[in-house]
Amino acid sequence: MTGPTLKVENLETQFPTRDGIVRAVDGVSFEVGQGEIVGLVGESGSGKSITGFSILGLIDPPGRIAAGKVLFKGEDLVGASPERMRHLRGARLAMIFQDPMMTLNPVLRVDTQMIETVQAHEKVSEEAARARAIETLKAVGIAAPEERLLAYPHQLSGGMRQRIAIAIALLHKPDLIIADEPTTALDVTIQGQILYEMRKLCRDTGTALIWITHDLSVVAGLADRIMVMYAGKIVETGPITTVVERPRHPYTRGLIGSVPGAMPRGKRLFQIPGMTPALVNLPPGCRFKTRCSRADSVCDAMPDLFAVAPDHGVRCFHPYDADSLITESVR
Repeated sequence: MTGPTLKVENLETQFPTRDGIVRAVDGVSFEVGQGEIVGLVGESGSGKSITGFSILGLIDPPGRIAAGKVLFKGEDLVGASPERMRHLRGARLAMIFQDPMMTLNPVLRVDTQMIETVQAHEKVSEEAARARAIETLKAVGIAAPEERLLAYPHQLSGGMRQRIAIAIALLHKPDLIIADEPTTALDVTIQGQILYEMRKLCRDTGTALIWITHDLSVVAGLADRIMVMYAGKIVETGPITTVVERPRHPYTRGLIGSVPGAMPRGKRLFQIPGMTPALVNLPPGCRFKTRCSRADSVCDAMPDLFAVAPDHGVRCFHPYDADSLITESVR
């Protein structure tokens, strides 16, 4: 197959509430190619995690996918039967959650969970499944993996549990992995080892990876391409070096400017004023306009995501010039 591993078209995920409809994901479209690593970044509440859950069909009622398509190797997963999704999840689609206890069963030993995960999708012996589990635990930096397999989750540290959850996602070398801030609880040494293994997996097996995070420093060293999300919409997307070095959207510029390493020594960090808007009954127009110094009456309409350079898209009527300095204020 020559097409993308994943193609999302105009995805809309909504949650009805007493106050109105929460449009957590609103018209999101993107592609992820074979072996490509895409970073999805934004503030808490921007819709990053809900996008990942929507792709894997993990939206619980009353939430629903109201519109759009999720094409996995050409197959639309929106409306797929529970049986079909169970067949795909774990083997060809995998998700790494921020909280490892969303993956691990607290009353089962680690070996039971990993061996069952292998045998649920492949007809292999228990010995072969155990050998694969040991090999995968070694890959994520777990010493004495034979001993860790005999432990229960509560007997392990939070970082150890997270590494086991990552190992479970890697067991079948799936075609697509969605990682929702999986290294937040890990120290930098282990984090670096995990990122190395993820890059190696994508390079060697062609696995596509969506890395959801608010940590731009992690994405900058991992991803091939980045998508910046704000209030349910993608506001900027492009190659990682292009977006990080020459951000064009005011929101992206504010995010990068708030990272200490991006600013000259002694200079005050940027601070984006205000708060992310509530996603209920949103006013018309650009959703960043109330926090943006460049906004004017034109921004009362919703801008399209248009190309400002090859492979570089921005949803803004007043984007910054490519040669403007990152130290310019966004306020």
